[in-house]
Amino acid sequence: MSVSAVTCTAPVNIAVIKYWGKRDNDLILPINSSLSVTLHQDQLKTTTTAAASRDFTEDRLWLNGEEADVGHPRLQACLREVRRLARKRRGSSTEDTAALSLSYKVHIATENNFPTAAGLASSAAGYACLVSTLARLYGVEGELSEVARRGSGSACRSMLGGFVQWQRGERPDGRDSIAQQVAPETHWPELRVLVLVVSGEKKQVGSTAGMQTSVDTSPLLKHRAEVVVPERLALMVRHIRERDFEGFGQLTMQDSNQFHATCLDTFPPIFYLSDISRHVIALVHRFNAHHRCTKAAYTFDAGPNAVIFMLADTVAEFMEVVRRSFPPTTNGDQFVRGLPVSSASLPEELLAAVVAEPVPGAVQYILHTKPGPGPQFLDDPSQHLLGADGLPRRAA
Repeated sequence: MSVSAVTCTAPVNIAVIKYWGKRDNDLILPINSSLSVTLHQDQLKTTTTAAASRDFTEDRLWLNGEEADVGHPRLQACLREVRRLARKRRGSSTEDTAALSLSYKVHIATENNFPTAAGLASSAAGYACLVSTLARLYGVEGELSEVARRGSGSACRSMLGGFVQWQRGERPDGRDSIAQQVAPETHWPELRVLVLVVSGEKKQVGSTAGMQTSVDTSPLLKHRAEVVVPERLALMVRHIRERDFEGFGQLTMQDSNQFHATCLDTFPPIFYLSDISRHVIALVHRFNAHHRCTKAAYTFDAGPNAVIFMLADTVAEFMEVVRRSFPPTTNGDQFVRGLPVSSASLPEELLAAVVAEPVPGAVQYILHTKPGPGPQFLDDPSQHLLGADGLPRRAA
């Protein structure tokens, strides 16, 4: 059996100016532009292998080792679009006679190294990875963020590393609703990210349904998209270019809070933050107040997990504050994952001012990471998730 296979990894991104609301549900066109930070794949990534062969009888999909529905409309939209671009490219070139037949069926296997659908932007990494892999398999190059957007809006931002803006665009066909890099991951080497995982469960109201209800019922969301975001976006780009953490941090928190205010303004209201999320918010504000400046900045997507930005020299102290505030009950040694963290001893006055009543076990674990690059190809065949027969190597 002759099988052509490509494997790629893609990153998660965390929006600091939030995307919430579509103006076109089929093309996934947003009501406002957004801006995100791409996280490093050493800590969070999706890996996807796509294989094609004349011997495959149907398209098939495996998610984390389990077979899943390959007929999902958004997955099909991406597959159709990549095949369309491949057809178009072949029509205009004379070379490439040995190229993969577009009639061959594909097998796709994808794995996350983090919980799916727990508010960690798994669909963004997943579709960015799928589109990158399929494009390489079919020999398609060029603007691919527009294709990834058809899978999941925020996926277009995971097609690039560092600091990325997804432009709202004006055209009804969505051709100008694409991602652009504001600055590469190397631009701000001291920036660090802590993900406080308070829940690995699936959220009660998915993003797609949630944002549609918000668009239909929230007057605040309309004001946000038309008036607030354009101003904030320009400001955020400036803070990033100037590496101004005070400005970046404050605006990140304000935008997160406004996004969750629009969820509350939705009718019926949507609650993505939990009591623990609110504890974390209060903790960050006490920490900053104690230091009389913005040393840590939270943001929350459509889920209770906190993402906290800070500079490298703050990590050890803040981590100790979190450990004292939310002491691990069972997994003391597994509590902190990702990049190494040095230990810190806290001054008494900081403890008194910042650490309130501890809530044991509230935070499951903390992931320490930093900004990172866009999708990466794995050229070593031993890293493919599908074997030479086109089936998953590791059974679930």
